[in-house]
Amino acid sequence: MSSKISRRKFLEAGAFAAAGLTIVPSTVLGKNLGHTAPSDKLNIAGVGVGGMGFSNLKNLESQNIVGLCDVDWKYSKHVFDYFPNAKKFYDYRKMYEELGKSIDAVVVATADHTHAIVAADAMTMGKHVFVQKPLTHSVYESRLLTKLAKKHKIATSMGNQGSSGAGVRQVIEWIQDGQIGEVTKVEAFTDRPIWPQGLMTPKEAHKVPRTLDWDLFIGPANKRPFNEIYHPWNWRGWWDFGTGALGDMACHILHPVFKGLNLGYPTKVQGSSTMLLTDCAPNAQMVKYLFPQRDNLPKVAMPEVEVIWYDGGLQPMRPEGVPAGKNLNDAGGGVIFHGSKDTLICGCYGKDPWLVSGRKPNSPKTQREVTLSHEMDWVRACKESPESRVETASPFSEAGPFNEMVVMGVLAVRLQSLNQELHWDGANMQFTNIPQDATIQTIIEDGFKITDGHPTFNKTMTDPVNAVAYANEMIKHTYKNGWQLPAMPK
Repeated sequence: MSSKISRRKFLEAGAFAAAGLTIVPSTVLGKNLGHTAPSDKLNIAGVGVGGMGFSNLKNLESQNIVGLCDVDWKYSKHVFDYFPNAKKFYDYRKMYEELGKSIDAVVVATADHTHAIVAADAMTMGKHVFVQKPLTHSVYESRLLTKLAKKHKIATSMGNQGSSGAGVRQVIEWIQDGQIGEVTKVEAFTDRPIWPQGLMTPKEAHKVPRTLDWDLFIGPANKRPFNEIYHPWNWRGWWDFGTGALGDMACHILHPVFKGLNLGYPTKVQGSSTMLLTDCAPNAQMVKYLFPQRDNLPKVAMPEVEVIWYDGGLQPMRPEGVPAGKNLNDAGGGVIFHGSKDTLICGCYGKDPWLVSGRKPNSPKTQREVTLSHEMDWVRACKESPESRVETASPFSEAGPFNEMVVMGVLAVRLQSLNQELHWDGANMQFTNIPQDATIQTIIEDGFKITDGHPTFNKTMTDPVNAVAYANEMIKHTYKNGWQLPAMPK
């Protein structure tokens, strides 16, 4: 660790301001929404600002950007230059300790494995939080953030910006108006990964750049030598830091599925992929979820439904009636809702929904229209009192359970060598049918080579480990290197 800061010390630094954070300026509730008086601005800090965090912060530049934190100051230099009045930090804990009393809200856009701890510490201090997708790296972390948001009554939003778009709202309205009938099967896909996956652990250790605090990047994960394949940006494909193409893109693509079909916890899941390595997500994968019957809506029943995910270039077979030559990949992916009356197709982010029949439904508008950017809708919610707050398009009360579904699918891929359908108890966050004596091995190195014109296969495998313990560690990570999450609220 590059510094020693106790949780209590920096949480106490922000506790004094927690009770008085809610601001209800006239500009938010009145008609002058496009103009914000200086006294009405939120003081916002960003953690993980070099990549997507910069895009979020630019959409928030009408507010006061007071603190910027990133473990790599070279990667983030353009952001520091863009917000010259913001104070710079390597360690978010130092920023919370020093600026905690003045910070109203925090944007978290670090690597996936540190989303939860950075957000949870801010929430415990009473700060509003905007967290990039996937909300967290594990199921337990998603449950934690969901409960912390409820306990502290703060405004929250996950960075799946399509949830603020018209396409998602239209998909939900068509489904819940009964326009396509009962949906018993959904197929979804993405063209990701566009970052490296299917890689063996690099053997070479590179020199850590002087502008990068590698220990802070590692955070609660297992320590490993620095290699340029991990950072910047490519961490998405490495299990310790990211969640692969499913975790990265399903929060965009499956959101209208989760919300439109009123999904909760799946009960069964199976995963399959190209070669599964110990450290790195596979090149392509499939996951099949089964969701139980839900309460019927006034105009349509909600029967048991199967949701199938594809990535890495894999796509579902084309439904009958789809015009030849029509590309179903719209902005990075697509969704096919197989209904008893019609087939509904939309792109990534719920973009451009259409019916295979060619009909143009005229369903009543039932979903709240979001007229602000995804980020500014969160600002609007931050400035409303908890008692009268209109929730954001993706609050943790919804995004938390949704993200649990997404990252649980990642576990199905990583447990595929059990060669069985896995039964999931969502309420208790556990698989219920993994044999107690089952073991898991993963591939460290594939060992394929050609010798004298003949192929040889000599895979290097990990030692067998108990499959139940392996699954439980992925559901709730053991935080390493002195890092610790706050307790789960009752």
